[in-house]
Amino acid sequence: GRRSAQTAMYHILHGLVRWLAPILSFTAEEIWQQTPGRDHESVFLTTWYDQWPEFSRQEGLDRAFWNEVLKVRQEVSRQLEAVRTQGDIGSALDADVSVYCNEHYQQKLTKLDGELRFVFITSGAQVAPLDAKPGELNNSDLEGVYVEVALSPYEKCVRCWHRRPDVGQQADYPDICARCVENVAGDGESRLYV
Repeated sequence: GRRSAQTAMYHILHGLVRWLAPILSFTAEEIWQQTPGRDHESVFLTTWYDQWPEFSRQEGLDRAFWNEVLKVRQEVSRQLEAVRTQGDIGSALDADVSVYCNEHYQQKLTKLDGELRFVFITSGAQVAPLDAKPGELNNSDLEGVYVEVALSPYEKCVRCWHRRPDVGQQADYPDICARCVENVAGDGESRLYV
């Protein structure tokens, strides 16, 4: 949730400002003066940051998991670029992507649930079993994975540029999606993975 994201940002800031100090001295010092929880008067009086917490990992979402997801992402990106080159979409956010895959990849991709579209940087992303693949899809470089790219039928959110079915559903915010309404006027969206 929001608290774990804030905790992560706190640690990233404390590490990053120290890393920047030898390169961007004045900037790092200015950042340091605004950094919460600083324990030294100057960033130049600190040592390398080593107080990284053990962030809990979701079961099975380790480096090997993400390597497999990135293989699929690479194939999706290749297919998106082919469709974009043909002029059928302007950018990846104009697209909805369906990934038809074997059980190995299906198991991994479905763990990401609604956040898969953020991995692919598309407006929509669905996962389906290999036997549901339309017959004309035979264009994959990744064994066991087939990608279908379609132009999203939804309106574009003027804030995030995602094409979503909920754009304009709230009268006070007629041009943005529900996720952006939550980020602008609510407590902020909650993501687990991406």
